[in-house]
Amino acid sequence: MRVVSRHPDLSESQVRRMLAGLPPVDGYEVIVKPLRYRVAPHLSALTELDERRITLQIPEPFLPFGEVIPVGAVRRRGSALRFIPLSEGVTFSTAREVVRFLYLHEFMHCYLYARTGRGTSAETTCDRFALRNYRRRTVTVADAAAAARRPSGAARRP
Repeated sequence: MRVVSRHPDLSESQVRRMLAGLPPVDGYEVIVKPLRYRVAPHLSALTELDERRITLQIPEPFLPFGEVIPVGAVRRRGSALRFIPLSEGVTFSTAREVVRFLYLHEFMHCYLYARTGRGTSAETTCDRFALRNYRRRTVTVADAAAAARRPSGAARRP
């Protein structure tokens, strides 16, 4: 995995230290760029599967910010197909947390694409995986495999 930093405040070695303990995406280039926001900082990343490139954008200037992360949905009772979205609020206090969260989210896209061919349409799975793991010191491919499986009680109603 090749790491390139185009962010003025983060060197490539700093980015590598931020990503330490996370599973590498072999053959991909990881680019870190500044995100110049207009109103408020937010999460932004992109995986280009054909070019084998992951771009992570870090808010510049960096200020702690909150983000609502969708983690799933629960079907409402009744004949109509209606759902209640489930989400968690997260506060990102450091650029390291943002880099790790975005990288794990995009890593999961690559993992799902390589394993199942459906990496571009699994946003909730990728968000859930990143949310559960971005603060952990070490994350493995086995963690990604476990996150890709449907939870045992997911098909049942609460």
